[in-house]
Amino acid sequence: MPSFWDDQNAAQTVINESNALKEQVNGYHELSENQENLQMTHDLLREEPDEELQEELVSELKEFTKTLSDFELQLLLSEPYDKNNAILELHPGAGGTESQDWGSMLLRMYTRWAEKKGFKVDTLDYLPGDEAGIKSVTLLIKGHNAYGYLKAEKGVHRLVRISPFDSSGRRHTSFVSCEIMPEFNDEIEIDIRTEDLKIDTYRASGAGGQHINTTDSAVRITHIPTNVVVSCQTERSQIKNREHAMKMLKAKLYQKKIEEQEAQLAEIRGEQKDIGWGSQIRSYVFHPYSLVKDHRTNTEVGNTQSVMDGELDTFINSYLRSKL
Repeated sequence: MPSFWDDQNAAQTVINESNALKEQVNGYHELSENQENLQMTHDLLREEPDEELQEELVSELKEFTKTLSDFELQLLLSEPYDKNNAILELHPGAGGTESQDWGSMLLRMYTRWAEKKGFKVDTLDYLPGDEAGIKSVTLLIKGHNAYGYLKAEKGVHRLVRISPFDSSGRRHTSFVSCEIMPEFNDEIEIDIRTEDLKIDTYRASGAGGQHINTTDSAVRITHIPTNVVVSCQTERSQIKNREHAMKMLKAKLYQKKIEEQEAQLAEIRGEQKDIGWGSQIRSYVFHPYSLVKDHRTNTEVGNTQSVMDGELDTFINSYLRSKL
């Protein structure tokens, strides 16, 4: 079509979706071919046992099982906007430096996870802590099914450890809330009136001196009717930061609408849902023992360091499969 490239963003969206479908088809063919090869090896071993070949088959079968599980999970991510990029926000709770440090640890964890997936991470907004850590951070994680995976991480994350900021060496419990929203382009229609917006500009101040400049390029938008606030300082251009902020606002208003609908349904069903700090989705215990436990699926991992290094797929897979 001659007009295909008239809208660059729309064209890129179609190309991305096409590539994702091709990847799924190629993945199926590859799995099918591997399954046939494994079957042939198995049949051969039944006729003529061979210890070395058997060990090789066991190893390949483990790899095949993992690949098949990943492929099944991708097929499960078929809900609206699962394929979209994800906006991730971290907000430490009460607790000062300790909880702000926990926020920075989660920031590193999600960044590592995204890198392992081959996703791109952009820091849209960053507010450093007073002594260490963060007061808040907003990331845009770009990649196919980024929102589909990360929606499993929405909720409160709890840390139990001996605080390095406590001279008495006492054990502390800290909380950080993680908000996940899909990034929207033109997929949804949300009426945002100009007169309902309060727009402020300020000087950007990122982590470690990043994004700092001498002009008021950072943008903060307040949606007055709902008091929803979004900020962006990733670009040096005020116009681009405003575009990013409007996308974030659209995502937050959409999320708010969905949560209100879910709350109404829960009220009709007579369900009681606690959304306070006590309703953490996952606990990370560093002391007196090492354990990360997801309270929704009871999935547990004893290697806390691997989880903090971005090995989250065990929790994400368990949660997504539990929703079937």
